[in-house]
Amino acid sequence: MNGFLAALPGTVAQGLIWGIMAIGVYITFRVLDVADLTVDGTMGTGGAIIVLCMTNGMNAWLSMLMAFLAGCVAGLATGIFHTKFGIPAILAGILTQLSLYSINLRILGGKANQPLSFRNYKVVFSLGSIPMSLIFGAIFVVAIIAILYWFFGTELGHGIRATGCNEAMARANGINTDTNKVIGLILSNGIVALSGAMLAQFQGFADVNMGRGAIVIGLAAVIIGEVIFGKLFKNFALKLLAVTIGGVIYYIVITFVLRLGLNANDLKLFTALVVALFLGVPFWKNKIASKTVKNKEVKE
Repeated sequence: MNGFLAALPGTVAQGLIWGIMAIGVYITFRVLDVADLTVDGTMGTGGAIIVLCMTNGMNAWLSMLMAFLAGCVAGLATGIFHTKFGIPAILAGILTQLSLYSINLRILGGKANQPLSFRNYKVVFSLGSIPMSLIFGAIFVVAIIAILYWFFGTELGHGIRATGCNEAMARANGINTDTNKVIGLILSNGIVALSGAMLAQFQGFADVNMGRGAIVIGLAAVIIGEVIFGKLFKNFALKLLAVTIGGVIYYIVITFVLRLGLNANDLKLFTALVVALFLGVPFWKNKIASKTVKNKEVKE
């Protein structure tokens, strides 16, 4: 237990980074109602870009901006595949993700991973300075939520939300749903790539496989946040905050379970089971509620 408590600050810091990634997943999964698997590739793209930029003398802040823009380009590619080529969103994401593996390898100079040590570079997030990582992680979360809250309150933002709620109705009201989907995918993958750049700094290296399974972790954070805070957090900004907290809770649970002796090789299996469990909670709640109503009607 002492080891778990000692590791808790670092776990929370990493949870905040993955929580930001989960915000990107939330935009497609909940706002656009699109299953986008591009994130497994753009997470690695963000890490690869920041390594490339910082090893060539660029500062961390500008490097993170470049990572964000690279993620936006990947999201644009998925959006074009989906809207202009008529490819289903889930398959368009898989195609982009597959392409990004080769692209990320090229960015990393043909190597599977590249170091980015805080001892050699002035990074913003680092295992060597957990308190600073926590502070900057919290600042990034607040800033991203504030910007998204403002953006989705604009006419364009409302159009994107309308597209996700009812695409046919949005189109009938003169909204260009294809453009809105592309914008949503660009924004989502830009945020995911930014979190990848943050994670590469924090762990001290970028790996071509660092985003593998990211969509599952993102969904876990989204579902955990909704199940725990769904009834309390009704405001859009608070929903985004709940997603971020979900990411933190997820990593605390993972750390705790690993400390109990879970084989690290079984981690992805455990993650899948956690996501399945939390995805099933709303279904079983509704089923129990409807059964209760039917029983009352029979008694009356």
